[in-house]
Amino acid sequence: MISRRLWRGIDKLTFVGHRHAALVSVGLCLMIISGVRNSALAQSPVDGIDARADTSALAKQLGNPDPLLRQRSAEALARLAAVDQKKIVEGYQLQEKNKEVRLALDWALYRMGKSEALFRVVHELGSSRQEQAIGYLAELESPDLLYPFLKKENNPAKVNAGLLKALARIGDSQTLELIKPYRESLQPSVAEAAEIASDEIEKRLGQETTTTRSRPRTVEKPEPR
Repeated sequence: MISRRLWRGIDKLTFVGHRHAALVSVGLCLMIISGVRNSALAQSPVDGIDARADTSALAKQLGNPDPLLRQRSAEALARLAAVDQKKIVEGYQLQEKNKEVRLALDWALYRMGKSEALFRVVHELGSSRQEQAIGYLAELESPDLLYPFLKKENNPAKVNAGLLKALARIGDSQTLELIKPYRESLQPSVAEAAEIASDEIEKRLGQETTTTRSRPRTVEKPEPR
C-alpha cells in the first residue's frame, strides 16, 4: 500500500506540473497575440501615426488597390508633413482617379509645402466632398489662410458656406468681424453658415476667457503676530 504521505507528494507534484503547463500556455498565447498585433501594424502602417512612422511604407500604400487605404495613407503623410515623399505623392496625385483619394493627396502636398494645392482643396468645398475638405481646412495653423478665399467675388454659395464652416472650427476674434456681412447674405446656406460660425467662435472664445478667469488665486497666509 502507498502511504498517505507519498500520495500527498504525488498530488503536489501533479499540481505543480499542471500549474507550470498553464503558465507556459498563457505565455504562448501572449506571444501569439503580440505577433498578430505587430503583423497587423506592419500591414497597416496608417494606424497609430507618430513622428517615428515609416513614411516610405506609407508612400507605398498609395499604390494599394483599396481606395480607402490610399486615402488614409495620404492623410497620414499629410499629418507627418513628409517632405521626403513629396515627389512620390505628386506622381500618384497625377494618376489618381478616385476623387476622395486625390483630395487627400492634394492636402498632403499642401502640408509638404506645395501652397497651390490649397486652392484645389478649397475648390472641393463646392463638391460632394465638402465635409472631407472642411476637415482638412480645419487643421490649418491659422484662419488667416482662408480669408483671401472668402473675400473672392463670385464664389459659389456652397464654397462660401464651406469656408465659413471651416472658420467656425478655427476662427478667432478677427474672424468674427470678417464674417459679419455674411450673416446678412441673400444666399440662405451662406447666412446660416455665418450664423453658426459666429456662435461657435463666440462660444469657444468665451470658454477660453472663462478658463483664464477661473484659475485659482494664490492667497497669502497672514503672518503670525
